[in-house]
Amino acid sequence: MDVFYNPNGIGDVLLIPIKDGNRYEIESTNYDNITRITSTDGELLGYNIFQASQVLDLPNANGALRLNEDLLEKIRELFIEKGIKDPLDFDLSPKFVVGYVTTKEPHENADKLSVCQVDVGTEKLQIVCGAPNVDAEQKVVVAKVGATMPSGMKIKASELRGVPSNGMICSQKELGIPNAPQEKGIYVLDDSFTVGEEFILS
Repeated sequence: MDVFYNPNGIGDVLLIPIKDGNRYEIESTNYDNITRITSTDGELLGYNIFQASQVLDLPNANGALRLNEDLLEKIRELFIEKGIKDPLDFDLSPKFVVGYVTTKEPHENADKLSVCQVDVGTEKLQIVCGAPNVDAEQKVVVAKVGATMPSGMKIKASELRGVPSNGMICSQKELGIPNAPQEKGIYVLDDSFTVGEEFILS
């Protein structure tokens, strides 16, 4: 799970997004320097922690920041201190992982799309992919549901032309890799990578 801290762009505020919502239909409750944001029907959307560097040990960050167990525990302690009783049971598992394409089949409703079954170690995911070079028996980088791409796009479960897709098989450009090829195509990994391991974005 990613949180966001950009002191140069928005100030000393840690943003903890939980769920997308309509920005015209939100409510907020302040607990000292913490704002709890909900939809108008009470669904939790996220939190803003102001003066974050004064209460949390934050690394030098400028954008997305991986939420780890140490930081989460400090946030829990801060919330208890401020009287916020939310459990903060967040999924901290890696969202960018090495996958293995076990099968590739043509999409029944789109000539340029393929339906891939991808082993990511802990589970098998069905991912619809439009890359021309995707194929079975490849090791690839998978952005799982919940991942935030370097562009800011968040990966969600979806349907593409009527076929469920849970994640994205990534290109070098989408991963923000320097000098990435400009032509369309996924990033095919060599055999030194292990299926299921986290893929670290530089």
